[in-house]
Amino acid sequence: MSGIHIIHENPEWLPPLAAALDARGLPWEDWNLSSGTFDLSRPPPEGVFYNRMSASSHTRGHRYSAELTAAVLAWLERFGRRVVNGPRALDLEISKARQYAALETAGVTVPGTVVVRGEAEDVVKAARARYGSGPLILKPNRGGKGLGVRLFADPDALAAFLADAPEDELPADGLWLLQDYIRAARPFITRAEFVGGRFLYAVEVDTSSGFELCPADVCEVPSPSAAVGDAFCPVGETPANAPVAAPRFRVLPDGIPAEQRAKLEGFLKANGIEVAGIEFIRTAEGEVLTYDVNTNTNYNPAAEEAAGLTGTDRSGPGAIAAFLGAELAGIRRAAA
Repeated sequence: MSGIHIIHENPEWLPPLAAALDARGLPWEDWNLSSGTFDLSRPPPEGVFYNRMSASSHTRGHRYSAELTAAVLAWLERFGRRVVNGPRALDLEISKARQYAALETAGVTVPGTVVVRGEAEDVVKAARARYGSGPLILKPNRGGKGLGVRLFADPDALAAFLADAPEDELPADGLWLLQDYIRAARPFITRAEFVGGRFLYAVEVDTSSGFELCPADVCEVPSPSAAVGDAFCPVGETPANAPVAAPRFRVLPDGIPAEQRAKLEGFLKANGIEVAGIEFIRTAEGEVLTYDVNTNTNYNPAAEEAAGLTGTDRSGPGAIAAFLGAELAGIRRAAA
């Protein structure tokens, strides 16, 4: 009997989707690729395979899970299995530089970015060449959840940080990204969610308290304090004692403009991505800059509940479960 196979490496992110699949009576299996052994000469099970491998897997001690997933996806495709978020999706998940190239190819504007492979002095030299004495963003090429995203007032502050950077903040693939500092009109970013390659809803995220943006309940931990000369939010600083006036995540009732939606859906189609969250910032001048594509998307349950989406096919987990269920039904009809 064919079923739905969920490829991942973090069990803590699985329960919302598992509940949605169970609520619809869909048969599914957990494929945790934090480790594993696969005989590539034997055919894999029948069914639908949903890849939700995360770029941040290395931060949970699973440094090579993405590489294992790439091998497994190649195996699945060799046997003609239905894969949601296949090899190209994984490739863009683990490289922001490749994301930006693909976004720009689709006509989506991204922030100015410099890729640096080298020692700390090479990173600082590149920062001085592009930004002079102005502000800049530092981020790892392979990240996730907003981890490692830092704003520096100038290259001197960057140099001070890199001189004693914690081991766990070094980029997993050895590539640093220097990125233009974006002055947003308000300290918010927008994350547009897509399922089946189609727009589902958009959520506004308050970044004033930090930039670890994983919306899952298990990610909601206090952000570390910013050191002097840098901050964790790339859209402007907020005093440490500023009150939190509203929920950090809020579903936007009006969604996103039709032209932007069409461009992002075109980007997803061109790159074989069917489930994703795409994050962007609007500047004070009205320019929209897209800076992250997350193909292992999580959803904020409080925001969905406030918007009346919980338990429906318009919630993130509900929409994915319905989509995977429809794909499985199609496979079964074709096999009948």
